Amino acid sequence: MTRIEKSRIRVGALLAGTMLAVSGLAGAQTKTDSQKDADAGIRFRLQVSEKEIGLPIYPGAKPHKDDKGDSPAANIGLWGSSFGFKLVVLKMETPDAPAKVAAFYQKALAKYGKVLDCTNAPAKSGAQGAKKTSSAITCDDTPETGAMLFKSGTRGKQHIVGIEPNGQGSVFQMVLLDTRGIDTDEQPL
Repeated sequence: MTRIEKSRIRVGALLAGTMLAVSGLAGAQTKTDSQKDADAGIRFRLQVSEKEIGLPIYPGAKPHKDDKGDSPAANIGLWGSSFGFKLVVLKMETPDAPAKVAAFYQKALAKYGKVLDCTNAPAKSGAQGAKKTSSAITCDDTPETGAMLFKSGTRGKQHIVGIEPNGQGSVFQMVLLDTRGIDTDEQPL
């Protein structure tokens, strides 16, 4: 995963924390009969399933922790009546080579549409030959040297897989980023 994507995840977590504080203040207000009830919620969990991330777990892969106290997974969600933000991350490791893991995930990502290989894409490139639309994803950041990055889906709902060599094996991250109703034309969650 690139430094830019890591910073996006941190920003997302900060956004979720901020919204939690704001929603706590909003929840403290009393409602009058004339006010409509709003559907809103917040989720923060350190466990992720295949179903939640929308991608299969590579056969034989195990959770990967960078440090002893780290969690290999995070599931952050924040939604209201007109928007939704969901970030699901799962970091795994396998003794298999990065190319083998990449082939597996390119096939898995294809169920969400065209798979972009952002491994060697120049920054801020278009959707690699596709005509640009408001919902088209782009390779707007590049992985660190030696790593691979693949994306599929739409700007509002992206599935991303980043793969890095780890000795003879690989460390990889699967990410679901769903920002419906936030800077996209897609409907809220």
